[in-house]
Amino acid sequence: MCPQRIFGLAIVVLVTLGGRVASYTNQWAVHIEGGPEVAQQVAQEHGFQYLDKIVDNWYHMVHTSVVKRSAEPHFGVQGRLAEDRRVRRAEQQRVKSRTKRDLIIKRGPSTPRAVLNDEMWPQMWYLNRGKGLDMNVQEAWAEGITGRGVVVTILDDGLEKNHPDLYKNYDPQASYDVNNHDEDPMPRYDVLDSNRHGTRCAGEVAATANNSMCAVGVAFGAGVGGVRMLDGDVTDAVEARSLSLNPQHIDIYSASWGPDDDGKTVDGPGELATRAFIEGITKGRNGKGSIFVWASGNGGRDHDNCNCDGYTNSIWTLSISSATENGQVPWYSEACSSTLATTYSSGSSGEKQVVTTDLHHLCTSSHTGTSASAPLAAGICALALEANKELTWRDMQHIVVRTAKPANLKAMDWVTNGVGRNVSHSFGYGLMDAAAMVRLARRWRTVPEQHKCEVSAPHMGRPIPPKSQLTLELHVKECSGVNFLEHVQAKVSLMASRRGDLQIQLTSPQGTKSTLLAKRPHDISKAGFNQWPFMSVHTWGERPHGTWKLEIHNEGRYQDTLEEFKLVFYGTETSLELDDDDLDKDKPLPPVNQQDASVDNTAIGARHNVVEGDPWTGSQQVECVSHQEVQKPTTENQTSGCSSIDPGSGGCLECKLDWYYHDGVCVYKCPSGTYGVSDESKAVCSDCHYSCLTCSGPSNTECVSCHEDAELSTNLGEPVCVLRELSWTMRSTLWFYQMTVLFSVNVVVFGLIILYMVAKWYLRRRSTSEVYGYSKVSYTNDVNACKDGSQEDACLSDSE
Repeated sequence: MCPQRIFGLAIVVLVTLGGRVASYTNQWAVHIEGGPEVAQQVAQEHGFQYLDKIVDNWYHMVHTSVVKRSAEPHFGVQGRLAEDRRVRRAEQQRVKSRTKRDLIIKRGPSTPRAVLNDEMWPQMWYLNRGKGLDMNVQEAWAEGITGRGVVVTILDDGLEKNHPDLYKNYDPQASYDVNNHDEDPMPRYDVLDSNRHGTRCAGEVAATANNSMCAVGVAFGAGVGGVRMLDGDVTDAVEARSLSLNPQHIDIYSASWGPDDDGKTVDGPGELATRAFIEGITKGRNGKGSIFVWASGNGGRDHDNCNCDGYTNSIWTLSISSATENGQVPWYSEACSSTLATTYSSGSSGEKQVVTTDLHHLCTSSHTGTSASAPLAAGICALALEANKELTWRDMQHIVVRTAKPANLKAMDWVTNGVGRNVSHSFGYGLMDAAAMVRLARRWRTVPEQHKCEVSAPHMGRPIPPKSQLTLELHVKECSGVNFLEHVQAKVSLMASRRGDLQIQLTSPQGTKSTLLAKRPHDISKAGFNQWPFMSVHTWGERPHGTWKLEIHNEGRYQDTLEEFKLVFYGTETSLELDDDDLDKDKPLPPVNQQDASVDNTAIGARHNVVEGDPWTGSQQVECVSHQEVQKPTTENQTSGCSSIDPGSGGCLECKLDWYYHDGVCVYKCPSGTYGVSDESKAVCSDCHYSCLTCSGPSNTECVSCHEDAELSTNLGEPVCVLRELSWTMRSTLWFYQMTVLFSVNVVVFGLIILYMVAKWYLRRRSTSEVYGYSKVSYTNDVNACKDGSQEDACLSDSE
């Protein structure tokens, strides 16, 4: 490996490690009784600068004498706060990794039929295609609904409030700069425009209509604000302060960010952010509840699962996924059981993207990812709220479930749940329909009170052997107050040797199967799960009574252990009394194009032979442990390369010369995503690096071809697959540095030439000056001699 690459990787590693280790900040969240006056007094006495109130009796403070970043907590300050009787609790804030959920892809324009006079309206395909291929927003507009009187705020990296397509709808009461603790949400500008995200999301919601400029917001009559909170250290206090901003004025909070979508992170809101969510849904909007709309995540390429994201996995958020213009699952999309619905967004490099406002008063047609989907959903919710201002946060979720349309969305895992609704892990209940939501909102009656019921499984500490599954059956006879389900949580604690090898499924008494956790190849953590609340909305409307089945599949090589399992049911005691048979009747299952579908959510249990065990004595649960067996081949060509076959299973034991063993069969050529490895005893197909489509070895420097959104690049000294836009950026950066060096060299050379010319001129001038000066002195000294004739020759010489 070349020295430049080693040096570059070393820098990356050091920066990464440095960022992860130095996570303690100089900010504290302090719980103090007595109000802001007491908090300010405590802050002053302990050397803090008081910032503001976070939520309840928690206050945000910064200690200027403590370093901004540290690998260790400051025990001195923490200890002095703990000794103060006015302080109930004090938490030194730690930095959280939060990622914006857009992508960096560029595309060309399109020119469908224009209706409005806004410059980019012809390119807004997701609003103007018609024929069931958009989100029915124009029909809602035609009924006079534009979001008037509704306020939406964008929790992000700032908002360009003076943008000509935004300033008319800008709402200062829905805006704040949490990073700098002032009321101006303007983004920080830099060369890369890295803080454009919030302004782009805001334009999707409330860009002004019919002003001959840029785009049109879904709710172009709504007020829009921005909270600048991602352009700095994101801590629990920062998130809580953002989520709790002016909850009696703001109706909808839109967030297009979350924990790293890297396929190995399990993270969610901290204690303060959780309090902010609870305060919002219980007290916000005068008790009707704040509406939190969240992007489901962009970790599809890394096989991430949005149920490992505590924000989208929450019952308090409306989790939104994406669909491409062709109705397919985008390559970046994460599939999980907590996704409620879908809006359109970007797809592959040849598919259209989202039009919206951009920094520097500009417009863009290349907004991407689930970042673009969540603001569209927030705008549609704003339209429904204008139609009925009395909707609660749960009413909004019910309306979304009842009106979302699965038609034209292609996925392989569409199923019909126990009450006849179609649902998918990739799309939730389908594409949001603005007109249908508005019409249902107008005649909606508030959903009955929410109740909660918990049922725990006894006798835990159950082993999950390698290459096996553990099946638990939990029989629910009665669930106080819950007869009709909304959200279901499976709270799981387990020890794992490699967390990414685990897969978890939950099956309801009516047969609806939810994949709570899919296999995550990049997750090598040994941390397991500690009361993690895997959530599903797939059983919405079903009854909780009967036998629930939890399946935990261990695809790893080591034994894991289930420490705790309980089901938490949220729902109502009575059903909704609403005449909406036209919305609740069974919808036809959408056509699924097997070749076009991007995600295969085939039941995990299909790869196992389950051996039923005896019921647990004295309990209502059944434990079944099954060991995986190789599936019997169904066609002759699966055994044509075998040199020996297992008579019991029909699977290959050994392969012929020049054949490779792969997934229980022998193949002559390893499939895409794998490469052939041979030694003296056997030849097998091993996995390529995740960035490679095909490869010659396991390293990211051994890619032969890349996925469609990436290309082979040698900018780092060896061929690696990099995203096309990143490759373009790297080439642009390299070109910039080369031009800078060339310019610098030219400046130096030009400077040297100038110096040389100046020096030469100076020497010539000096030389000339000396010659003429000597002649004059000689002539002057000989004047008297010439007069008296003693040196006549000299005088004649000078005269000549």
